[in-house]
Amino acid sequence: MLPGDTRQRLLVAVAAATRFGAGILLGTGLAFYLGENDASALVVGLVTTAYFLGMTVFSPFWGAVADVTGRRRAVLVATGLGATLALGPLFLFSGVWVPILSRGLYAVFAVGFSPVMLAIASARGGDEGRGRSLGFFNAARATGFTGGQLGAGLLLGLLVPEGVYSIIVAASLASALVVVFLDDSVAPQPDSQPTVGELLAEVRRRLLPAVDDRDHLRRNGLWMLYLALGFRNATVIGLMGLMPVYLPGTLGLSEFAMGVLLAINPAGQTVFMLLFGRVADAWGRKPLVVVGMAGSGLFALVAAAATLVSGPLRLAVAGLSFVVVGAAYSAMTTGALAFIGDVAPDERESELMGLRSTAKGVGGVVGPVAIGGLASLVGYPTAFAVGSSLAFLAAGLAGWKLIESREGVVLPGQEPVVGDD
Repeated sequence: MLPGDTRQRLLVAVAAATRFGAGILLGTGLAFYLGENDASALVVGLVTTAYFLGMTVFSPFWGAVADVTGRRRAVLVATGLGATLALGPLFLFSGVWVPILSRGLYAVFAVGFSPVMLAIASARGGDEGRGRSLGFFNAARATGFTGGQLGAGLLLGLLVPEGVYSIIVAASLASALVVVFLDDSVAPQPDSQPTVGELLAEVRRRLLPAVDDRDHLRRNGLWMLYLALGFRNATVIGLMGLMPVYLPGTLGLSEFAMGVLLAINPAGQTVFMLLFGRVADAWGRKPLVVVGMAGSGLFALVAAAATLVSGPLRLAVAGLSFVVVGAAYSAMTTGALAFIGDVAPDERESELMGLRSTAKGVGGVVGPVAIGGLASLVGYPTAFAVGSSLAFLAAGLAGWKLIESREGVVLPGQEPVVGDD
């Protein structure tokens, strides 16, 4: 019998790996199939936009529901089953718009996983080990992404679409079943369970707070973190949504090579997340956020530069771009999550983790459409280079407005105070 803590960590790892593995295989597969059917870059980008539109609206919703009810495990199970059922249209209908709509419906439920699990991981880590605890969760998440991308490279050329969809359903269902056994005792409990009407009213109050109920969004410049995350994610998600077409179409790589390259990013995260979790606890949160956002802009420039060379060097440059974004994402995400965990009131932590996903979702809605539309007009390299400017803007905003939240860490030119922006 495994010790309690080890068993819980294993459950978290399996749930995260299967949930994100299913999601990334779905997104890559649908974009690849549309590209094979000669869909434009704009239409391919809509596969990503549909997912992040769902994230924008529903990630903070599910996080708020979990906080208000105190039933984090129940929310995880319900959203996991809902995400699995949302894949049904892929087996029943065909056409260009079915994949886009189905992925949007999948997102409505699947995006409930991250904010709730992040709140659990943050609470388990506490003030002293929050960075390491979140780093472990994100490393497990990255393992799922790695498996999903490698699976895409192997399966897209071997199976018919229905076969790939069946594997996605199995992984999604496994994630929903695993969280049934998760320890839910760390969730703050309300004095009484709200009625449905009270629940919806409280969720609405939290997601659309009155002017006098926004102090928690101003602590240490939290609102500016969300804004910067939106800009950064417009760059990276905009590029990533086009990679299943850019790599084989523009760079001339095989499906297998595409899968291997796409897997470099999450595979690197499994190491970088653990490393930066320790850095966040030792050196603070803000430096990781700023460096990670700047690195995301560098990723776009290196990816564009792959078209300037040929042969093995082209493959190497493309691979380097994914190493860069893996490190950049790990630094930014570990820093941002620990920052939110530091400043969030205990009773609003899932909600504020969900708002991070909303900021990511806004970038995911705008980025693929903007960069995909631009790529249709001026080509991928120019569109990628222009898109990098949003990530560099994000780094500037974070460096300017964020106040370090790690107790005992004071950066040059910053007062050691946790307060309003």
